[in-house]
Amino acid sequence: MTKKWWKESVVYQIYPRSFMDSNGDGIGDIQGIISKLDYLKKLGIDVVWLSPVYESPNDDNGYDISNYKKVLDEFGTMADWEEMLQEMHKRDMKLVMDLVVNHSSDEHGWFVESRKSKDNPYRDYYIWREGKDGKEPNNWESVFSGSAWEYDDSTGEYFLHIFSKKQPDLNWENPKLREEIYDMMKFWLHKGIDGFRMDVINFISKVPGLPDAPNPEGKSFASGHEYFMNGPRIHEFLQEMNREVLSHYDIMTVGEMPGVTPDEAVLYTGEDRDELNMVFQFEHMDVDSGPGGKWDVIPFDLVKLKTILTKWQTGLHGKGWNSLYWNNHDQPRIVSRLGDDGEYRVKSAKMLATLLHLMQGTAYIYQGEELGMTNVRFSSIDEYMDIETLNMYREKRSQGKDHHEIMKSIYVKGRDNARTPMQWNSNNHGGFTVGEPWIKSNPNYKDINAEEALQDPGSVFFHYQKLISLRKEHEIIPYGTFELHYADHPSVYAYTRAYGNERILVLCNVSGDQQVIENIASFDTTKADVLITNEEQHSKDAFTLKPWEATAYYLKG
Repeated sequence: MTKKWWKESVVYQIYPRSFMDSNGDGIGDIQGIISKLDYLKKLGIDVVWLSPVYESPNDDNGYDISNYKKVLDEFGTMADWEEMLQEMHKRDMKLVMDLVVNHSSDEHGWFVESRKSKDNPYRDYYIWREGKDGKEPNNWESVFSGSAWEYDDSTGEYFLHIFSKKQPDLNWENPKLREEIYDMMKFWLHKGIDGFRMDVINFISKVPGLPDAPNPEGKSFASGHEYFMNGPRIHEFLQEMNREVLSHYDIMTVGEMPGVTPDEAVLYTGEDRDELNMVFQFEHMDVDSGPGGKWDVIPFDLVKLKTILTKWQTGLHGKGWNSLYWNNHDQPRIVSRLGDDGEYRVKSAKMLATLLHLMQGTAYIYQGEELGMTNVRFSSIDEYMDIETLNMYREKRSQGKDHHEIMKSIYVKGRDNARTPMQWNSNNHGGFTVGEPWIKSNPNYKDINAEEALQDPGSVFFHYQKLISLRKEHEIIPYGTFELHYADHPSVYAYTRAYGNERILVLCNVSGDQQVIENIASFDTTKADVLITNEEQHSKDAFTLKPWEATAYYLKG
């Protein structure tokens, strides 16, 4: 297996709007990020993934871009951005930018031109179709609820938007459009960035003819997805992108790819394929989703999670590359979702970190995860800001669904759980801003904040710091093989890693009850070193696991 810097890296995602506000307008900004780089350095971060800071009307919080080469005023200036990059590089941290090219904003100059007339030179930068029998061109649904088509009066045709109607899909079949995108990528690479995280990149190739989806009712994901995910030309487009742009730089690339399988991920990330370095897959993020999709919340099943993660660990070993994540700007807080965010918040947050970070793949941390930040319960739907959540709420209410039942799903799965302001200290709004934050803070910032964590050697922060340093010290963590044990145990997650003459045993109790398990054959814990544990007084008896315990043993020779 080829060794690469990005395989050994730990990435920290910054959602700039909610990270740190330097000027009191209630919106996080680039100078705010610069002021916290030493904090990230202390944690041990190698790479920062920055969610979009480009010009945008903010219909979907920056994922609707109106100018790919300009920084949004509320975040700062290009000079601020250049200073941030310089300050990151000074601290030996790399910067990965978000690349959002499945769609643009409807306020982007290309779309403004495209909608003017059917023969406008920019018309084919987007996907336009005539209606069918007085209705939309097909029955595809938007990921954000409702039809994926919007009628435009000016030319009497519909445009495709897999997401918001203010996010029209770009037409990747058009070579001129692809050239423009590659030029834009080079613009940022010439400025010195270290890679791209590519938003829903496996949506860029659509099945020709855009056929109707069969049986659109009862789909757990948007109807029509089989025709716009992993489409027929996707590998051709990514190989062209690699040839024209990516291969000319020593950078890290990760593709966000809903609905991808391990076999497909090998095609996207295989070293002989010349496409991307790694994918973000979502299968483990659907572990508590029922047949009705994301908002149909079902009890978490550990056995199911083990099956999914093992499939990815073994399916990509030696062939492709995993990304390891629990949280991001689209996912609720993991300690509230799979842990215990009450009595055992600190301990279960450490357990979940250990469980994931000792696997193979590039590890990702989302802002606040290293503090054990939790989901939030706003009292009113009016306090929520996320377009996906609000669209879903309106749609369910119009179908007669009960307000309280819908709110229960939002408390568990809403994207705003990840977007409440970063909790820096116990001052007003957690020290995020001296103004009024764009979205309300989680009221528990008085107890859960970075200042508090940095003064407590037993905090979640220092546990993450230790996991990051172990990844740098032991090649077995990025490169070793993976073997699952106790596959059917409903509460214990146990696995071994092996590399040369080294082995690691990871034991995690994913429950609030003590668990007793048998010895794993051939692993003598009495002769092993404890690599990391979340138990204050750890005994050598590896086979009685206390509530939410996570302990990893290291054996050499």
